[in-house]
Amino acid sequence: MTTSHVSNTNNQHDSGRRIGLAAALALALIAGYFLYIGSADISDDHTLLFVMATVIGLFMAFNIGGNDVANSFGTSVGAGTLSVPQALLVASIFEVSGAVIAGGEVISTVRSGIVELDSIGVTPPDFVYIMMSALVAAALWLLFASWRGLPVSTTHAIVGAIVGSSVMLALLTSGPGAALALVRWKDVGMIALSWVLSPLLGGAMAYGLYSQIKKYILNYNEQAESQLNAIKQEKRDRRQQHKAAFERLSELQQVAYTQAMARDLLVVQDEDFKADELESDLYRDLHTIDEKRRHIDAHHALETWVPLVAALGAMLLSSMLLFKGLGNISLNLSTLGIWLIMGMIGAVVWMSTFIFAKTLKAESLGRASFLMFSWMQVFTASGFAFSHGSNDIANAIGPFVAIVDVLRTGRITAEASIPPLAMLTFGIALVAGLWFIGRRVIKTVGHDLTTMHPASGFSAELAATAVIMMATLTGIPVSSTHILIGSVLGIGLVNRRANWKLMRPIALAWVITLPAAALIAAVAFLGFRAMNLY
Repeated sequence: MTTSHVSNTNNQHDSGRRIGLAAALALALIAGYFLYIGSADISDDHTLLFVMATVIGLFMAFNIGGNDVANSFGTSVGAGTLSVPQALLVASIFEVSGAVIAGGEVISTVRSGIVELDSIGVTPPDFVYIMMSALVAAALWLLFASWRGLPVSTTHAIVGAIVGSSVMLALLTSGPGAALALVRWKDVGMIALSWVLSPLLGGAMAYGLYSQIKKYILNYNEQAESQLNAIKQEKRDRRQQHKAAFERLSELQQVAYTQAMARDLLVVQDEDFKADELESDLYRDLHTIDEKRRHIDAHHALETWVPLVAALGAMLLSSMLLFKGLGNISLNLSTLGIWLIMGMIGAVVWMSTFIFAKTLKAESLGRASFLMFSWMQVFTASGFAFSHGSNDIANAIGPFVAIVDVLRTGRITAEASIPPLAMLTFGIALVAGLWFIGRRVIKTVGHDLTTMHPASGFSAELAATAVIMMATLTGIPVSSTHILIGSVLGIGLVNRRANWKLMRPIALAWVITLPAAALIAAVAFLGFRAMNLY
């Protein structure tokens, strides 16, 4: 290992520690301020419950960051596009922005959903215990999964936990028959279907996309690079042959030949010179070799296909933001308006990428490809982070807001408002979780499942975006976590480097997430009910 590499590694660790400490300090300060402000609307009798709910809710958000956010940024870190500190910085900006800007002012309190709570007449205290149990159980399961480096669905975890605590309440109050009738088993079946459907769709999309990118861009670049290297070697060989032949000439011949080469040197400085103007064999041969280079359109793929792929990616990403990431904001855009916005974004990205490709002509093809796909992957990762912050934050803040609403009003309502400060606090908890416990999941997704390159990382993220959008528009039950893992495996299939041995424990974790969270939640519910804190 070189001294510079060690120095760069140490610098990354130092900057990472500083960012981690900053995230922890920011979380502590904002959480303290939130507790101070939020407790003003809560009666003294419920202050302890409010503090407990806040701590548990932030713990859930912390673990979502350590698993779900880490899963989203694993491909960017694994491809070398972003370092861990850089990924943390990008996540900080876009996750928190997504939560605050597009997280929604009103959120469902999960009163109705996969369980029919109305059928057993849930009291406000029991509802609070159900939600607190669900947050504790889901957070503990996510913490265990992150510790093992297993990317799992946070949505499945919180759903399973709500089922477990609700069923336990039904067992205690209405008996086994009512407990079984409480669950919408059709919805559970749809979740089970997503275990298979999500990775299959993600893998198929990523396989198709990356195989074409590899065929028309990466392989083309490799062939062009090989041809250029062969031409360089041919020129070196010709110069060596000339040197040997020159040394065999007499002194008078050497002087004459040198004068001819000097005149040829002046000729080649004119861009419009013709080959028959050259006098020496060396310059004629070098000109013939250079003509071969001019017939190789080395940057054809970078200037033709990459801008198109980038434009397609930008349009898909903008569609995900408009339909999903910004879905909680009333933009009042017509379908035609959305399509026009997507078209404008695609056109701008196409032009920008084409111009960027033009500026990289002095770089080697490998370096140029790395730079272009790195930029493209940063944008896809940022869009993913914004969409994630705006949607999946609900897995932590939804049950929390439901608890606070009951503590404040004494009633169970279908919806509750979300203070912007709560969104900001929970968003910072996401980022803190990514830094402190997300490294193992990042390693699993970015390194262990398959080898990643910016082009393959971009393909995986873009394929996942396409599948998520397709599922959103068609109503197919999918998990974004499972889709992205399937996309990474699709990349591995193209490169014939998929780690199927590692996929076994990941698949097992997917299957047991819902029942494991349900079991933990059932036990936690008994504990909270026995404490009788309401």
